[in-house]
Amino acid sequence: MGELLNTFNPKQVLVRELHEGHRAKILEHLLALDETDRQLRFGMHVSDEMISAYVEKLSFTADTLFGVFNHDLQLDGLAHLAYSKNKDQTTAEFGVSVSARARSLGVGSALFKRAATHARNANITTLYVHCLASNKVMMHIAKKAGMDIDFAYGEADAFLKLPASTNSSIVSEAVQAQMADIDYALKKNFQRSKTFFMHTLSLKRIH
Repeated sequence: MGELLNTFNPKQVLVRELHEGHRAKILEHLLALDETDRQLRFGMHVSDEMISAYVEKLSFTADTLFGVFNHDLQLDGLAHLAYSKNKDQTTAEFGVSVSARARSLGVGSALFKRAATHARNANITTLYVHCLASNKVMMHIAKKAGMDIDFAYGEADAFLKLPASTNSSIVSEAVQAQMADIDYALKKNFQRSKTFFMHTLSLKRIH
């Protein structure tokens, strides 16, 4: 019941599952990260070309990606849930990036919770995070989630054992997904209306 109640938090950051049609927005989001943020996300220096190659190779069927969109339909946050290629497929790795304009708004935590719930419902038993030990935001999320963290040579490996899925967790994810889809549709319609209004206004000025 608690999981369902949390779903209806009016202040909740809405997280949407991404698909092939969002590839361009993913690229835009990652290219906008500065050098420091790129290093925190990927654990090393990453050029524009490397980011483009990474985005081009993303598989929306083999893995799952989540995003948080702002009112301009730009990605403020992006999470990549990569599933283990081992036969058991019980482990998934979580990676996240948040735009500078959306810091301290709970975007990273919301993406982690959504990814963890999805992984749990997909029968994943262990959620794994690998990042630089200097990644304070990711370390905060990991500690808050109660993950076991190992530090070595400036890097950190964090593990979270996920409980088995329940009817409540499945319904909770479905409701969250529906809310995020509705939110995205409303923002998209607003953008279309805004574009139409500005176009109409420009025509009136011409005449």
